[in-house]
Amino acid sequence: MTDRLLALLGDADSGLELVRRICELCVTELAVSGAGMSVMTGSLTDGTQNLVHSTGGVGKHLEDLQLTVGEGPSVDAFVSGGAVLVPDLDAEHGRWPAYAPGAAGLGVAAVFSFPLQVGAARLGVLDLYRTTAGSLSAPRLSGALTLAEAGTVALLDDADAAQGARLLGQGESHSVVHQATGIVTVQLGVSLQEAFIRIRAYAYAHHLSLNEVGGRIVRRELVLETGE
Repeated sequence: MTDRLLALLGDADSGLELVRRICELCVTELAVSGAGMSVMTGSLTDGTQNLVHSTGGVGKHLEDLQLTVGEGPSVDAFVSGGAVLVPDLDAEHGRWPAYAPGAAGLGVAAVFSFPLQVGAARLGVLDLYRTTAGSLSAPRLSGALTLAEAGTVALLDDADAAQGARLLGQGESHSVVHQATGIVTVQLGVSLQEAFIRIRAYAYAHHLSLNEVGGRIVRRELVLETGE
């Protein structure tokens, strides 16, 4: 399967095009319902996560969910540097008490996350999901690892990682959340990390995405109080 996948990837004109092909091949060749690739530029506690490409809207919602609740397979894969394979999400409510029911509500039954890394340097995550429970077969798991390696190449297309920076700029970033974090920092006199945690807590408590809460703060429609 590895040789077939590499042949199907072909020659992409850009790193972003390669990312799109990788996600599409995950769906067509690995028997999953959807795939997405995210770039992460630091700890998830400060919200620096960007979805570069997703094959459908569910992938975007899953990324928003993980960023909001601060847990899930992408988080674990990025932090640990190892693949996170969950063939039955219903069995993981104890592990991810906020993410698991939220993902199930989106129709997701199985998730598989693979870190994109070079040595100890982690760049992001390739996420796969299924709407039915079930493991990846050995050949498909091997294929997923191959495509994750290709994803790393896509993010580091240039020796100085300039392509990775361009991909980050083209991703669906949470820039409004960063703006809101700065505003809350000034309003409450707290650190950036504490401001982000407060925004995340408000979003989770009110069943909103981080982007929705961030937008309200930036537009001055919402002012967080010290107790929130």
